[in-house]
Amino acid sequence: MSELNITFRPELRRPVLIAAFRGWNDGGQGASLGGAYLAKQWDATRFAEIDPEGFYDFQATRPQVSLVDGITRQLDWPENAFYHAPIPGTDRDAIILLGVEPNLRWKTFTNLVLGLSRELGVEMLVTLGSLLADVPHTRPAPVTGAATDPALVSEMGLEPSRYEGPTGIVGVVHDGCRDEDIPSVSLWAAVPHYVSLAPSPRAALSLVRRLGELLRVDIELEELEQASAEYSEQVSEAVSTDAETASYVEELERRVDMLEAAEELPSGESLAAELTRYLREREEQDGDDDAADGPAV
Repeated sequence: MSELNITFRPELRRPVLIAAFRGWNDGGQGASLGGAYLAKQWDATRFAEIDPEGFYDFQATRPQVSLVDGITRQLDWPENAFYHAPIPGTDRDAIILLGVEPNLRWKTFTNLVLGLSRELGVEMLVTLGSLLADVPHTRPAPVTGAATDPALVSEMGLEPSRYEGPTGIVGVVHDGCRDEDIPSVSLWAAVPHYVSLAPSPRAALSLVRRLGELLRVDIELEELEQASAEYSEQVSEAVSTDAETASYVEELERRVDMLEAAEELPSGESLAAELTRYLREREEQDGDDDAADGPAV
């Protein structure tokens, strides 16, 4: 019996699989918030899930008990569910995988994801991730994008993956994509480490916006933008009560502003080219002036 339970197989047009996992890959819940926002915004329909029994240590990732209507007790197991939706304004569809990083059998888990991807004709896989970093909450969350496919690196202005160190299920999935020749992209948003426990709609906003650029599609962002503004106000209010933290945030802001100013400065090559152009034009102008004055007596 398969651990992948498929309710029905949707008919899809040039599908792209977008995956977001809670856990190690989800600092400030930026990735999971972004993935859930896409599923809601595109009115995605659930069509499959992976049985959690063989992939979790339930003492480490415990199921949750909740009350329905304040009366009925409901047990919610950690899940990895697949949704599908048309991508508005395009001729392609999205498969959205929302889940929790498994504790066990990562290779088997990855094979289930990639097996379904092959079966449904997925043309590209994109993972969303968020990590804690020295960034201020008052600026847009910076996003880095990497790909293992040289064509994607060149076409979409990404970077080849150069990370070395511990990885999560996202890294294992991308490694599997490389083995299966499925083009894949990894997007990561930075979350302020001093508010790591607070959900960060600002990180989710940056991830969704970058994904829209990647897929060349306009995604409605108003709800995320409003949530991001409220998040910034609430964190600023909390930071203002501690002088040391407020000073630290101001220093981070100065660093960001200095980096942005440096990026706006022209390069040495462009300055040299501009100077050459100016001198050439001046020489031509001087030549025209001499011709107009006639020969010197």
